[in-house]
Amino acid sequence: MKRTLPIQVLRARDLGAQFVDNPHRMVGQDGAFSFPLPDGSSFWFFGDTLTGSRPKGCSPWMIDGKMVDHRDMTGQGPYEQMINNTGLILPRQSGANGLRDFRYITDSSGQLKNLLPLEGDEHPDWDRIWCQGGIAIDGKIILSFIQVRMIEKYDGPLPIGFEIVGSGFASAPSPGTPGEGRGEGSFANFERCQQFSHRPLFGAHEPHYGVAFLPLEDLVYIYGTVNQEGGHRAYVARTSANHITNPNVYEYFAGGDRWSEQAFEASSLFGNMPSEMSISFNEHLNCFLAVHSLDLTGQIVARTAPNPWGPWSAPVTLWQIEPAPLPYELPYPFRLTYAGKEHPQLSPDRGKTIYLTYIEFEEYFPHLIEVELA
Repeated sequence: MKRTLPIQVLRARDLGAQFVDNPHRMVGQDGAFSFPLPDGSSFWFFGDTLTGSRPKGCSPWMIDGKMVDHRDMTGQGPYEQMINNTGLILPRQSGANGLRDFRYITDSSGQLKNLLPLEGDEHPDWDRIWCQGGIAIDGKIILSFIQVRMIEKYDGPLPIGFEIVGSGFASAPSPGTPGEGRGEGSFANFERCQQFSHRPLFGAHEPHYGVAFLPLEDLVYIYGTVNQEGGHRAYVARTSANHITNPNVYEYFAGGDRWSEQAFEASSLFGNMPSEMSISFNEHLNCFLAVHSLDLTGQIVARTAPNPWGPWSAPVTLWQIEPAPLPYELPYPFRLTYAGKEHPQLSPDRGKTIYLTYIEFEEYFPHLIEVELA
């Protein structure tokens, strides 16, 4: 029987913002999903990525005294580019000294590569393709993405608003596949997997499967989240490695010991995560570990379960985010923190010491935390 005792944190320390020192004039990015590659390195997948320089003496979301809006930030103020999604390769390492020797995936000109570019009539002022989880399996890399439509006049408290269009997958040959390299445009040529008529695999109000992937024996467990009445909820489906991009053959966890081929019968696992999370098997704890932000409280929490589908424990706080004071006035009502998740491949001791990242919207870099568990 796998462990069901509550998690206890022995100590934790803040390792600061990561990827700040880079050769690409990259001045901010969010998301930061990661997964191991066959050679022991790891693939990191990011959302909106800004290059150029930041505005002086104010929020990065203020340009010429005005808040940014739905429009693409490319060429606005000191920014050179806004790239909706980017990636890098991190050599095998512990997270103890911060993340080092990383190499961003670039195009043929040496610039940061947009891994999943817009297609057809998608427009950069209105449409974004943002990162979710990924997996390297069966000779391929599969990335999950969420597609959103920006809102022109947003009445909420934050600078921008958006509506979810749907989500899906994109795939490319894994590094090491004959004919594939890692640099200068030869690596990471992803193609979106379409269901039919160029529609996303998962609709706006369905769980967006692919937030996290968990390969186990002959199956892959694919986790999804969706914002429903009462908040975000998590779900899980499972299938074989060669059918990840085909939801028509998924089995969906339907509660208890039951799995169903019908997506509408899926039963939620837990809630209170703002769309992003990680799932792994932690050898030290001898159980499955879910890590996510707890809504917008600033807490990064963990849940444990004896099985990939649960039952999941109540959340235990791993880290309380305390953003550093700002030298300027915040142009919106509160400090936004989100995107909490674990990166299991960074642990040097089979999960006794784990590494988490989160995003604070003003800092706007993945922020690394080390947590030692009892």
